[in-house]
Formats: sequence, C-alpha cells, structure tokens
Amino acid sequence: MHPPPPAADAMDFSQNSLFGYMEDLQELTIIERPVRRSLKTPEEIERLTVDEDLSDIERAVYLLSAGQDIQGTSVIANLPFLVRQNPAETLRRVLPKVREVLHVAGVEMQLTAAVSFRTILQEESVSIHTYAHSFLQVILLHLEHRDAGVSNAWLETLLSVIEVLPKETLKHEILNPLVSKAQLSQTVQSRLVSCKILGKMTNKFDAHTIKREILPLVKSLCQDVEYEVRSCMCRQLENIAQGIGTELTKSVVLPELIELSRDEGSSVRLAAFETLVNLLDVFDTDDRSQTILPLVKSFCEKSFKADESILISLSFHLGKLCHGLYGIFTPDQHLRFLEFYKKLCTLGLQQENGHNENQIPPQILEQEKKYISVRKNCAYNFPAMIVFVDPKNFHMELYSTFFCLCHDPEVPVRYTIAICFYEVSKLLNSGVYLIHKELITLLQDESLEVLDALIDHLPEILELMSTGGESSVQENKLSSLPDLIPALTAAEQRAAASLKWRTHEKLLQKYACLPHIISSDQIYYRFLQRMFTIVMTNNVLPVQKAASRTLCIFLRYNRKQEQRHEVIQKLIEQLGQGKSYWNRLRFLDTCEFIIEIFSKSFFCKYFFLPAIELTHDPVANVRMKLCYLLPKVKSTLKIPADKHLLQQLEMCVRKLLCQEKDKDVLAIVKRTVLELDRMEMSMDAEQLEKEKQQSDGRPMSEKSFEKKRRDTKTPTTLPKSIPISVPGPSGTSTPSTSKEIKKSKLIRSQSFNNQAFHAKYGNLDKCASKSSTVGYTPSVSGLGKTSVVSLTDDSFRTRNACSAPTTFSPTASLPGTSRGTGNSVDPKSSGSKETPPRKATLLFPSLSVSRLTVHLAHSILL
Repeated sequence: MHPPPPAADAMDFSQNSLFGYMEDLQELTIIERPVRRSLKTPEEIERLTVDEDLSDIERAVYLLSAGQDIQGTSVIANLPFLVRQNPAETLRRVLPKVREVLHVAGVEMQLTAAVSFRTILQEESVSIHTYAHSFLQVILLHLEHRDAGVSNAWLETLLSVIEVLPKETLKHEILNPLVSKAQLSQTVQSRLVSCKILGKMTNKFDAHTIKREILPLVKSLCQDVEYEVRSCMCRQLENIAQGIGTELTKSVVLPELIELSRDEGSSVRLAAFETLVNLLDVFDTDDRSQTILPLVKSFCEKSFKADESILISLSFHLGKLCHGLYGIFTPDQHLRFLEFYKKLCTLGLQQENGHNENQIPPQILEQEKKYISVRKNCAYNFPAMIVFVDPKNFHMELYSTFFCLCHDPEVPVRYTIAICFYEVSKLLNSGVYLIHKELITLLQDESLEVLDALIDHLPEILELMSTGGESSVQENKLSSLPDLIPALTAAEQRAAASLKWRTHEKLLQKYACLPHIISSDQIYYRFLQRMFTIVMTNNVLPVQKAASRTLCIFLRYNRKQEQRHEVIQKLIEQLGQGKSYWNRLRFLDTCEFIIEIFSKSFFCKYFFLPAIELTHDPVANVRMKLCYLLPKVKSTLKIPADKHLLQQLEMCVRKLLCQEKDKDVLAIVKRTVLELDRMEMSMDAEQLEKEKQQSDGRPMSEKSFEKKRRDTKTPTTLPKSIPISVPGPSGTSTPSTSKEIKKSKLIRSQSFNNQAFHAKYGNLDKCASKSSTVGYTPSVSGLGKTSVVSLTDDSFRTRNACSAPTTFSPTASLPGTSRGTGNSVDPKSSGSKETPPRKATLLFPSLSVSRLTVHLAHSILL
C-alpha cells in the first residue's frame, strides 16, 4: 500500500514554498499601502489643524468659513454651548456664518442645526424676543426643504417655538404668511406643514381671530385635492376643537368630520373615525345618538370589506368607543356591537390550517399579522367590554370570549390578556371564581413572556381569588382551587430552567404573598424547601437573594415550633457553617433579611452568635461582608438585657482590629469601628428602672413602676441630653447626678492621659502578638454612646501584677443565647476557672472599651 498523496492545499514548508509565501505577503503589503495613504495626507491634516490660541468664538467662525463640512457640523452641534457661554458674541459673529452655511448644507448639518436651535430654545439661553429675532427666520426658511426628514426636523423645532412666542409675533411672522402657504398653488409639502402649524396655533388666539382667519384655512385644507393633506388636516381637528370651544366645534368641526368619514380615501376615513372617538366627550347626548352612532355603525359594517389597517384601529379604540357611547345603545344595537367585538376576538383563527409558514404566500402572512394585532387590541379592551355588558352578565356574554383569548395560539394575544387579568378580576369581584381555570392556564403557559406579564399583579390576583372578591371575607385558603399549588411550582421550575433570570427573580419575590393565601403546612412542604434549594444551588445572585427573602417571610408566618427550629437549624448549619464561602455569604444576606422582617429579640436569640462567629472565617470576602453588617447587628441589641451579647460583639470587633491581615478588610473594620462608636444603643427603660431599684435595695411599687413605664414607653433610644447609668456586673450603684458624671469623665480623661499607651502598645503587631495572652473585659457601654460608667465599679480597677490575666481564645465556640438571660456564661455553671469578669485585668483601667477600640483604630490609621 502506498501512502495517500498530499492534499493540493496542504501546507508545504520547502524552501521554494516559503519564498512563495513571502512574495504573497509582499503583494498584500502593496495592496494595503494605498489604504493607509487614503486616510489623511499631511496636506489634509494641515488644513484640518486649527490654531490652539484662538478663542471658542474665533475658532467657530474660522471653521464655518474655511473648514470642512464635518468641522462645520461640529460647530453647529456646539452652538448651544457657545450661546450659554457668550450669547452676544455668538449671535453677532457665529450665527450669521451659520445662516450662510445652511444655504448649501447637507442633510446631516441641517438635522444638527434643527436640534441645536431647539436646544437653545429649551435651555432659555436668550430671551424669547431675541430668539425670535435671531432664529425664527432661519427656521421658517428651511421648513420646505426637499428632504422630508430635514423638513420634519425643522417643523418640530418650529412647533416648539410656537408654544412660547407671543401672540403678536405669531400673527405677523407665522399666521399671515401661512395664508399663502396653504393655497392649492403651493406644494403638497407646504400644505402639510400648514396643517400641522394650524393645529398648534389655534389655542393661541381668541375666538374672533380663529373664526375669521384660521377656520377658513382649516376648511380649505379639509377639502384639499390630495388625500394626504385631507388626512393630515383631519388629525389636527382634535387640537383645533379644544381651542375653539364646544359651540364652534359642533357648528364647524363636526360637519367636516362627517364629510371626511365618507371620504374615498381609506386613510382619510380612518383619521376621521379616530378623531370622532377622541372628541366624544365634547359632544352632547343628542349629537352622539343622532350623528356619531350612525357613523360608527356604518364604519363597523364596512370595516371587514375594507383594508385590515382600519380593523386594527377600530379594535384599538373599541374600549373608548364603548365608554363614550354607553347608555345610548338600544338593546338591539348593544347586542350587535357585542357580536362585532366577539367576531374581532376570533378574527383569523378560522383560517388556521396547520401549514408550514414557508408554504404560505407572503400576502397571507402579512394579513395574519394584522389579524393578530386585531385580537391583541381586543384583549387590551376586554376590561372595558366587561363594563359594557355589566360584570353580572360576564359568564353568559363574555366568558367564552375570555377563554378564547387566554388560549389564543399567538403569544402577543395571551401576553396582553395576562396584563389585563388583574383588571378583569377586580371587575368581576364576587364572580372572580369564574376565571380560576384561566389563571391556571396562564400560569402554565409555555411562554415565559406571558408568565412575566401575569406575575406583575399575582399577589393581588391571588388575594381576590382567595377572598372571592370580598375584602370582608376571611376565608383566605384556596380550597376551591386545588390546581393552584402545582401550577405555581411548575411556573417556578419553568422559570428556573430558562435563561430569563429576571422573570425567575420576580416570581420568587411575588411568592412572598403565599402565607396570606395558602396554609402554613402547604408552604412548608411545597415551597419552603424549594426556596432553600435555590439559595444553596442557584448561580444567579439576585435570584438567590429573592429566594432568601421569601424564605424568611415563610419562616416569619410559620407558627409550628418544630418546623421553625428545623429551618433555623438548616440555615445555620448549611449556610452559616457551610463548606462553600458562597453559602456563608448568603447566610449573611439572610441575616440582613431577618433583621428587617423579624423582631430584634428573634435575631438575637437564634442568629446573633452564628453571624458574629464568621469573624473567624478564612475567606476575606466573608469577613468583609460581616463588617458591613455589624452596625445592623448591633442595632438589634438592647441594654441591659443584651449586654452579654454586646460583650461578644466587642470581642469579635477587637479580634478583627488586632489580628486582621487583609488590608481591604482591615480598612473596612476601621470605618466600621468608627460607625459603631457613633451609634446610639437602644435602652430597655423598664429593665433599667428595675435594676436601679434593686441596686438601691428599695422595692418598687406597682403604681410607681406603671408610672415609670408610661413615661418611658415610646422612645427606643434615649436622648443624648439624658445620661443613663447602667449597672456593672458587680451590681454596685453608679453615679446618677450630673456632678458625679462630670467628675467621672474628668477622672477618666486624666487617667487616659497618664497611660503609657504609645510606649507599650504603639502598633497593631504588638497588640496582635499579645492578643492570645492579654484579655479585655468589655464595658456595658459597648461600641457606642450608651451610658456613663462609674469609675468606682470594681470591674474598672487594675488587678495586682501577680494576678493571672483573663484570656480570650479566638477558637472557642460562642455560647447559645436568648434575650433575657441577663449575664454572660457563669463561671460556676460552666466549670471554668477563669477570674470573674468584674475582676478582669484591664490594660486601661479608666478607659471604656468603646473608647479603647476607637483609639486602637486611630493608632492603626496613624
């Protein structure tokens, strides 16, 4: 056997071939050279270069005079800035050059000038009189530009100017020239511009001027030989009617609309119909019943024989039409109009034949798209049709139509009816049970767009379903709708399996309403575990947070202690103590939601210690997130009930401050320490009063206690002007008078100044090295401005040098706690041989821990 011959295009690395490749590369280089030269030659660069010493005005004048088009366009785009900076010089020197350039300017420069002129008007950089004198003639000059886009741009600018021009200027500069511009001898473009200007100007003049000078032009343009002009003027009749009042509208505008509604051009008839619908509120009952209703009836009868675009407009305005003509239909007319609506709701469905779209002619496909638009508009107007037939007759008259719209084969139709589902539910009120099945259908829809539209108001819909539309009814468990829970779970799973995570996030947020809808057991067995799984396994952070918050709400409304404890244990063990740092981060998010949703005592009882244990986390991001959360954690504490938790918090912050090695975390710790020190602690006033009475050895009578409770009932934190004394662990009394407080502060300040702090513990390295042997006993004051502590307390006295110091092990597990335990772990009950806290060694005998911690932070910064 011989080896196969090499392929013709196989690469050959022989010497001849390499030379061949080099020649090919040289040819490519030769081809590329003209491209490089075609960018800009030195001569062209020289022409584009401008002297840097020129001022903005001089540079603008130079570029408009001798520059290229792109430079002139740049100057015109910068014209609003020049007017703001130096209006007088800009109008005197730059604007005349702009007028000259615009005579021969291209489309891009013209569009830029129209936008710049409008911007100058909106910014009010110059007065209206100056603007009209300088810019108005330029705008009017270019209204009839040969390019339709440029003409429309200048027209938009002029319409904005008309709103602010004074009446005299409008009359002389715009209205008088408009008489000649609207004549048949002018171009179609000129007459179209005149129609829009008339519609904008009408409300600027008095009735006499309108009747004598404007209405004759309006009539002339309504009878123009070109259907484009008639249609354009017809659409301006609504604005004109609002400016001339009811009487002139009935005598002048209505006859023109009637005539235009019979026009041979379909676009003119459509414009007349839409204008009539928009002006229904202007006409009285007689005009509606004798004039407008026959026109509408004739329009509806002829619509199926006309262009489909008329059907689209008719279906869109159907709701407004029903509202405007409500009460004047005879029973027969009411029935015919309802049947017409039902026919529109199924338009095009009879032609479904299951053929492939590639086999359908393009014109048929275009027609089907228009039919879809018609059915979509019918879905949009369905709430108005419920009002039209009365909600009591919904089941008999409209339920079958509603069923068809919810099962329509096209997504836009089902999407629209899903948006309207809440409005339909409100209108049906006690009859909302009739559309239970349709709710399940839309929840199970294969399109996530439909589901996304439905869940916007899902809590309100489910509440109406659960109460039967009556807010006074308290039967809020959907026993009559057994398919709801499977539909909700299937919808969530379908959203989770898709890439549309925003829909999934929104759905999880809306599930927070379920405790008000279904039972706690149903939530526990069908939804709660699913929320926990999403928090643990989902890869999208907003989705995880939404599931976490909804899980907390489920837990909040669960009253079974066994289930509650199971969920709490899972949160702590699988999230707070999970192997993945991502799960531990989500645990901190959950803690934040718990602080928001639950009481402070609940958080302190179950989640306070597991949260601050994460100060030992090996991942810097977890410690960093915990630092951000610490102010909220501290806000859950109340003094003196939670002083043992406050001590744990202080020790954790001190450990972070002394031992943190990550520079980013350490920077956040410093800021957090300062924020914690500024925080005001919540005081339990009743508990404080009880402890004070006990420390004084005097029993407190019930009446006295009740009086104190009423006096301190409202505030959660005490004013700064009221000093509060918190008893220390030793139970000794504290100073209560202002003189003793001032004396205490003075002694503390003097004692602090006498400490050799910088000589012995001048940096964090020494502090960190001694942290395993030197322990601090935190004061009850905590990391903040909470109380004034007496220096006579034994806990603030230095021990003998031979005494063994209290140690703090960073690896020791934090004890479980609950609000109201009073003190920290008892040495006797725990079997510890440590010295009681009141006798612990303090490096700073007269310095509270809050001030010590802040001082350490300042030392680090220094």
